[in-house]
Amino acid sequence: MERKIARFNERLTVQKNEVVVDKYGNHKNAWTDYFTCYTYASTYQYDKEKEAATTTEEQTINFEVRYCPELASLDSTHYRVAFHGDSYDIQSVDMMNYQRKTIRIVCKLAKRGGAS
Repeated sequence: MERKIARFNERLTVQKNEVVVDKYGNHKNAWTDYFTCYTYASTYQYDKEKEAATTTEEQTINFEVRYCPELASLDSTHYRVAFHGDSYDIQSVDMMNYQRKTIRIVCKLAKRGGAS
C-alpha cells in the first residue's frame, strides 16, 4: 500500500543510545539525536489487562517513514523515538517486505516530556 507523500507531515527524531564522555572523563549512556525525518503517525489507545486483573492504559503509536539507509539498521535496543516532546520505546520495526519504500515503527510511550 503506497502512501501519498503529503501524508508524511509530522517531524520525528530517532535517538541512539551511545556512551558519551563528560568533561571529567566519566563514561555514561545518553540518548543522542541520530536522524530526523517526516513521518505519518497513527495513534490508538487500548486497555491491556495484566495478570493481576488490573487494567492499565497503554498508548501505542505507529510511525511510518520513508526508507533511507540511515534507518536500515534500526532496532528496539539501541534506538528510541522522540515525537512531539515525548519519548517512545520501539516495540518492533517492520521493513514492509524489504521493498525499500517505507518502514513501520511500532512504539510505546515511555516518558511524557522526556525527549531530551
